[in-house]
Amino acid sequence: MEKGLTSESPLFCDLSALDTAQRERHQANTRQLFGSVQQIEELLDGYAFTWPAEAGTILHAAEFITLERLCCPFFDFALEIKGKGGPLRLKLTGREGVKQFIQAEFGLSK
Repeated sequence: MEKGLTSESPLFCDLSALDTAQRERHQANTRQLFGSVQQIEELLDGYAFTWPAEAGTILHAAEFITLERLCCPFFDFALEIKGKGGPLRLKLTGREGVKQFIQAEFGLSK
């Protein structure tokens, strides 16, 4: 590869990166996790999703990241938990086009 050039993954989910059991688990986990989201914040390059920082929700968020990064390598993930009982916050961001991809996949209207 020439210096200065980077290879970017295309903006589509490659579900073949997950086996059947992983796909089924990921779909169920994603529905459960995002079905209980308390707040959605629009960012310049994506979105931030907020939940109470309960142990089960933290585990679901970690599992979501673990599998989502396999099929959607163009996402940047940031998981944050504030001290003293603060919320759990997951930021999904990325390069140009990722925000629109999230809007379409998660049914977020602009």
